[in-house]
Amino acid sequence: MTVALRMTALHVPTLKEDPAEAEIASHRLLLRAGLIRKAAAGIYTFLPLGWRSVVKIEQIVREEMDAIGSQELLLPFVQPAELWQRSGRWDDYGPELARLHDRQGREFCLGPTHEEIITALVSGEVRSYRDLPLSLYQINLKFRDEMRPRFGLLRGREFIMKDAYSFHDSQESLQAHYDDQARAYGRICDRLGLVYRPVEADSGQIGGSVTTEFMALAETGEAELVYCECGWAANVEAASTVVSRTPSITEPVALERVHTPQIRTIAELASFLGISDHDTVKTMAGKDADGRLVFFCVPGDRELNPLKAARAVPGVELLAEEDFAAYAIPKGSLGPVSPPEGTLVVADESLRGDVAWGIGANEDDFHYTGAMPGRDFEVEVWADLVVARPGDGCPTCSGALSGARGIEVSQVFQLGTKYSESLGATYTAEDGSEQPFVMGCYGVGITRSLAAVIEQHHDENGIVWPVSVAPVEAAVIPLTVGDDEVAPVAERLWRELAEAGVEVVIDDRDERAGVKFADAELIGFPFQLVLGKRGLAAGVVELKDRVTLDRIEVPLAEAVRTLVARVEEERARFR
Repeated sequence: MTVALRMTALHVPTLKEDPAEAEIASHRLLLRAGLIRKAAAGIYTFLPLGWRSVVKIEQIVREEMDAIGSQELLLPFVQPAELWQRSGRWDDYGPELARLHDRQGREFCLGPTHEEIITALVSGEVRSYRDLPLSLYQINLKFRDEMRPRFGLLRGREFIMKDAYSFHDSQESLQAHYDDQARAYGRICDRLGLVYRPVEADSGQIGGSVTTEFMALAETGEAELVYCECGWAANVEAASTVVSRTPSITEPVALERVHTPQIRTIAELASFLGISDHDTVKTMAGKDADGRLVFFCVPGDRELNPLKAARAVPGVELLAEEDFAAYAIPKGSLGPVSPPEGTLVVADESLRGDVAWGIGANEDDFHYTGAMPGRDFEVEVWADLVVARPGDGCPTCSGALSGARGIEVSQVFQLGTKYSESLGATYTAEDGSEQPFVMGCYGVGITRSLAAVIEQHHDENGIVWPVSVAPVEAAVIPLTVGDDEVAPVAERLWRELAEAGVEVVIDDRDERAGVKFADAELIGFPFQLVLGKRGLAAGVVELKDRVTLDRIEVPLAEAVRTLVARVEEERARFR
């Protein structure tokens, strides 16, 4: 389809100044380049050029999903509460789930995700193992009522997402499709021009036991990840880690109770006791599903990972402020020596070889030194409990972990039978028995990916698009309009480029050259063909590459052929 646009006819309200609300590059440039406008907190209108880029991302995703046999459909944005109540997520999802009533008082929600409704659909349509595996996907709006929407499209409330769901009769079938989806997600990132890492992750509200996030690397990313040169990588929330420790206490010592008034931090405690930070152990308290008190002990210089704590003790929740009084324990000086009767003591694996700990004495302003596991207290569960960080050991090799920040642009999940069992979704197996579907789900943040591309591809002047997602591939920029020399040639080149299949816009505005150049840089047209009287008199035009910033003079007669070749070369890089 021929794409020939005119700046005089386009709604592209560029801004000269940075909007005060924009904290990161993608948000600032999306607003300044006239690609989006804010409608409400975390909710945006996509203007014409911004929407063109969204559609291109959607098309890349469609091509990759179709290539692995997933079929597109469209599910309702408004979903009945009954399905969410049956799955147990109506209450579990929390305030991010936007709930509403229709005029008959029936409850609904705005879909933040679609596991329930797709499972109900397939349950009513697919009855036999012969119809499996089945993979379905949609590209649709989602709504999550974020407490603090920020960073433009990176943490919005309304967003566009591709979500796919697969249904299988075995774990082996699920694994095969999960791998297909993961490979497709890698190709999507490549075609978007993203520098990314697949990382081990936590499944969060979606559930399931196996999941991988695809992280676009960016300093502005909200996610922290660790990775190793061997190829292993993980979100710090989910990362297993090998903590290297060299405690300075290597021989048994006496247990001593010490008065520690006004001690509030690990550094203050270590200094007061005359020991190193890594010879201290801090204890956090939680309660399990039965209300049993749980003490989690981690090295004093590390942080407890709540997700790992929940894996070590299923159903555990860390105590809220008001819970400490109910259990009659002090918040600031907990420890495993003589805890309340029935307390479960769980300690980080890295502490297993330590001879003695500096710990809280379960009494305000008192601590113990020389507390020895096995002599002064017992650890019932040893587990990986700490937040991973750069410098830790890789769990798959002997290498040291490096750190980075990333933007989660997509994620794949193995759900197992979590939703099919809760919703009673079964098929008839080959032996005639009724079995729950084995499921997977797979999400790509379409609008989030747009922001991630800009986070990685911009400079001080504006957006530097990969041609695969640029709203327009080329711009013809006549330095004068309405004359008999430059304008007719610019119009001709514009038409010929469009006829040759290049997406092209002509800046036919009656504006100064500086304004046109500034907008072309800000919007980020990948190629710019500049025509002026002096150049045309010499039989040349200027071709600028927005990525490399190279400027070359091209003979007028070769201008269209040269630009078409450059565009096709760039397209090929992202196929």
